[in-house]
Amino acid sequence: MRRALLLVVLLLFTAACSEDKPQAQPVSWSQVKLPAEPVVLTGHDDQLLVGLRDRNAKVVPRLLLVEGDKQSEVKLSPSSPYSFHAVWKSIAYDGRQVLALGGAAGGAHSNVRWTVWTGDTASLKELPQVFTTFGGPDAGRVYSAVIAPAGQALLGAWASKTSGLDAAVWLPTGTKWTRQDSTGTVLRSQPSLLVGPGDATVHGDAIVQTGSQVRLAKDVVQQEAAVWVSRRLNDGWSGFALPEVGARSQGLRVACGEQLCTVAGWVEGKLALWQFDPAKPDSAHRLKGLPEIAVGDKTPVPPPVLDGDQIVQVVADGNQVKVLRGTDGSWTVKTSEGPTGEVTDARLVGRSLYLIAGSTLWKSAE
Repeated sequence: MRRALLLVVLLLFTAACSEDKPQAQPVSWSQVKLPAEPVVLTGHDDQLLVGLRDRNAKVVPRLLLVEGDKQSEVKLSPSSPYSFHAVWKSIAYDGRQVLALGGAAGGAHSNVRWTVWTGDTASLKELPQVFTTFGGPDAGRVYSAVIAPAGQALLGAWASKTSGLDAAVWLPTGTKWTRQDSTGTVLRSQPSLLVGPGDATVHGDAIVQTGSQVRLAKDVVQQEAAVWVSRRLNDGWSGFALPEVGARSQGLRVACGEQLCTVAGWVEGKLALWQFDPAKPDSAHRLKGLPEIAVGDKTPVPPPVLDGDQIVQVVADGNQVKVLRGTDGSWTVKTSEGPTGEVTDARLVGRSLYLIAGSTLWKSAE
């Protein structure tokens, strides 16, 4: 009798706990039909720009403006040979101007040939650059285009005069882009500290970059997630390692709201998120309570989506797309119905969350 009574009590307790913590319903997504494969997203207010790749077309890059259920093609004017085959890498849009970066492999060594496009949502024109602007034996990759109230910039890497690669900044002079000298700044690598940003955005007039820095000493190689912040475009750079970075870590994507910036990356092969005030490096902290989701060197991760005081992070967990929503220490985790495969980009436009998973654009009311 005692055993039977104990069993009944345990069953009732388990049922009560289940009622207190109902399972989160999966996120339902609808597929957005497009004329070509989506590769990059950007947005402003209720407008979404979708960078497309049309593999069989004479002009491979295409750009689509999505406003609700309306889609309109942005006219592109390619000029240099590689612009016709470019695949979008980064597109910046501030509601008025568009700055886009594309790349196509070519030449004897199949290095990426970068092309820069400027304009608005009506038309975009490629501005040909001389080969040495982004190419040559000292060239690294270019990864981000940004637009701030103070101006436009391209972010990438270039061979250092001291060690490894420096973080590089290109600024426009008329129709030409000029790489700025990193001497005397934290963007320059040193024999004991190699800098390695890989994604950038803006916070007011400041550029905010994330990636990792590698500390080198005798018998020491320490890779740690890091952030670099300017005061205004390419002026006044400072840099700092993010906290609680474990034995090895990397910042992959960064997004900024009115006050705080959020970095998505990984620590020791698991998803990690950090937040900080760009004006207060000491405010940086790693967010608690995230589920353990495998993320590594070759795992694409979309930028964090900022929705008021909450963070939305979409990530692929194996072949399942998960949506994390919450704040430090308090998260809901939902699976997805529809999208599968690698998740490469995400944007919140109005109340709709857009996502590129595999080669498909998805839309949710999440």
